[in-house]
Amino acid sequence: MVEATRKLLKDSKTARWIALVMLALMMFFAYMFVDILSPLQSLLETSKGWDPKAYGTYQGSETFLNVFVFFLIFAGIILDKIGVRNTALLSGVVMIVGASIKFYAVSPMFDGSSLESVLQNTWNFFPFYEGMPASAKLAAIGFMLFGCGVEMAGITVSKGIVKWFKGKEMALAMGLEMAIARIGVAAAVLISPFFARLGNTVDVSRSVMFSVILLLIGLICFLVYFFMDKKLEKEMGESGEEPEEPFHLKDLGKIFSSGVFWLVALLCVLYYSAIFPFQKYAINMLQCNLGFSESDAGLVFSVFPLGAAVITPFLGSFLDYKGKGATMLIFGALLLIICHVTFALALPALRGTLLATVVAFMAIILLGISFSLVPASLWPSVPKLVDNRLLGSAYAVIFWIQNIGLFAFPMLIGSVLRSVNVGVEDPLQYNYTIPMLIFASCGVVALVLGLALKALDKKKKYGLELPNKVRNNE
Repeated sequence: MVEATRKLLKDSKTARWIALVMLALMMFFAYMFVDILSPLQSLLETSKGWDPKAYGTYQGSETFLNVFVFFLIFAGIILDKIGVRNTALLSGVVMIVGASIKFYAVSPMFDGSSLESVLQNTWNFFPFYEGMPASAKLAAIGFMLFGCGVEMAGITVSKGIVKWFKGKEMALAMGLEMAIARIGVAAAVLISPFFARLGNTVDVSRSVMFSVILLLIGLICFLVYFFMDKKLEKEMGESGEEPEEPFHLKDLGKIFSSGVFWLVALLCVLYYSAIFPFQKYAINMLQCNLGFSESDAGLVFSVFPLGAAVITPFLGSFLDYKGKGATMLIFGALLLIICHVTFALALPALRGTLLATVVAFMAIILLGISFSLVPASLWPSVPKLVDNRLLGSAYAVIFWIQNIGLFAFPMLIGSVLRSVNVGVEDPLQYNYTIPMLIFASCGVVALVLGLALKALDKKKKYGLELPNKVRNNE
């Protein structure tokens, strides 16, 4: 009886929150790296020759291997096979390798090299194209590798939080992890222009180099988590807990055959396709509509991730104690539609006025609330739909489907942006009306799916509207 009730490391509030911080810090640095070049779109065009199509291809490349080589599916299987701590270290190493390649691509060392000549004259196959700058091609290759690592880390961190917080403050923990990660986006849009223009000379590689150094620090955080997780598993074995049934490849069929799982997955791809690709163009869109520099536009846009970071933990705590996850998804989709319609129609009409800046601030604040509502309710819902031993693979499948949108939408928006701005040579004069309406359409479909999910949950009793917190648990 004594052994059965033995306290585990995760039963200590201090220990489990330290574990969360170690996981979240790496995701903070990773999210920062993802968007480190986003505020520099106009500088990349003027200093590196990246037009909107090249920029869109580069941004979409992050998810290329995850989608077309099915790396995310393999990552989920790896996670279920070798566990959270080993997969975390592997993902960290892959991120750093890819990030280093991207740094070299945009650095002065690459300019005039033999590799630049080779890439400029070859490698003109999907997703690359003839005439695409060699620096954009190599940066995209590095971003592909980084994308494998960051998405592997994403599903690993999600499963790690479930491992340490299930039956406790799980939604709050997931919300805080996402909040910390989003502060990385804000840090990127605020810090990147500073490093790029440091010393009165433009060099976008300085921003990337700074972010690579932070990723190395993140790898150390994953190493600390490794030893904490190892101790926890040893205690779990000694406590007499029943071992989980081992994962088998055929079990993927159980995931793919679940209708409610597909609703959640489609909601995810639609919602994130309207958020993350938008982040890649948001600074330039604000520059074009408000007439701001990239630094000032970054300051305006930073309200989005910072606001989301503040709100998400409160929403996560609400979900833990009160529930209403499916309802939150619906409200998140509604706000998403309102925001992108505002960017598409209101800002161009008010361009050049003080009111345009006020409206932009208000829309970005609402988008931050939306960005908090959906992820805070979406990810804690997945453990309610699949067995724990399939959780890594379930998250991997969702991330894979999400990555299809994250691959396609930056390239789609880049192509549309170029096609609706024929003859426009100044990257600060683009018309963003049609691209923003495309993002808004994702919210419309997500709203329909959210209503369907809530109706299905009411019928099948999945518990998506129920709280996550188990009573009498520390």
